[in-house]
Amino acid sequence: MSEKIVYIEAKTLENFMRDVFIGLGVPKEDANIIAEVLITADLRGIDSHGIQRCKMYYDRIRAGIYEVNTNIDTIKDGPTTALLDGNCGMGHVIAYKAMKLAIQKAKEYGLGAVAVRNSTHFGIAGYYSLMAISEGMIGLAVTNARPSIPPTFGVEPMLGTNPLTIGAPTDEVFPFLLDAATSIIQRGKVEVYERIKKDLPKNTVIDEKGEFMTNAKKVLEKMGEKKAALLPLGGKGEETSGYKGYGYATVVELLSAALQEGIYLRDTIGVEEDGQKRLKVGHFFLAININSFNGIDSFKRTAGHIMKDLRNSPKEPGAKKIFTAGEKEYNAYLERKKTGIPLNKSLQDDIKVMQEELNLKNYDFSF
Repeated sequence: MSEKIVYIEAKTLENFMRDVFIGLGVPKEDANIIAEVLITADLRGIDSHGIQRCKMYYDRIRAGIYEVNTNIDTIKDGPTTALLDGNCGMGHVIAYKAMKLAIQKAKEYGLGAVAVRNSTHFGIAGYYSLMAISEGMIGLAVTNARPSIPPTFGVEPMLGTNPLTIGAPTDEVFPFLLDAATSIIQRGKVEVYERIKKDLPKNTVIDEKGEFMTNAKKVLEKMGEKKAALLPLGGKGEETSGYKGYGYATVVELLSAALQEGIYLRDTIGVEEDGQKRLKVGHFFLAININSFNGIDSFKRTAGHIMKDLRNSPKEPGAKKIFTAGEKEYNAYLERKKTGIPLNKSLQDDIKVMQEELNLKNYDFSF
């Protein structure tokens, strides 16, 4: 018998997550940003980065790994560029303010690029591209992460899942938004598979001998020992062009570390500072003001035609529909606004723990 899935209204879940962070000492304004980033992931069907991540942040804050008061230092600031130091504050807040700064610069000068060092996990990269899209801009957001991906022909996890995320407005009801890791599967998805007790696809993870692994629980255990690695886009070796995913992951690492003089590769697993473990990462954000080129209306029209032409092209036998990036997430958003956010038993248990420990009695969940 399958476990009972409970659906919680999105606003209720967002408010709960906000109150969790406030209960941990995060200022209310910052807690609102974090909760909005997380609920956006859930609403868009990205279950690996919404409420599922809340307990991870909760545990890291209580362990002193993240600073609840986010203090951002400006290291360099020019007309179109900036370099920020997040001082191990809340990554969502750091990233939000960095992209806001990139957008502000793009409004004035056409382009805005902001590099960030000493930040922390910032949720879904696509949220920050959506910020640019809502201002009539193209948005790019990247971040490095703890080691997960091996180099081609290697077995040690060296690069993070390193998302390369780009979004752009169209004249349709949803934008183009490619929000994807440079690995075939990301760690958060492995955690989802572990929660629902489901095996991973065969060609997504290898062990220290280069053999495929499918047991999600064992993968997570071995990843902790650096004896399992998530394969890059293209898969193992060169036969299916795994070097392409490896290369794109390296591009993200460069943009997230070399511009900032920040943490990279093995050091993203954690560094000790004054006896305290820190999990640092870097980010890079780019906003492109479309009106500085051919104009927003023209861009949206052409972008819309491209999306429609792609979806209307001939389908392979048996296929019902061709999608463009961002479409499925928009459909999930429409559905989940009505049905609520699905929570499996593991997530229900996480919520109970946080609710009880923080004494959040104003929430009467049905589990």
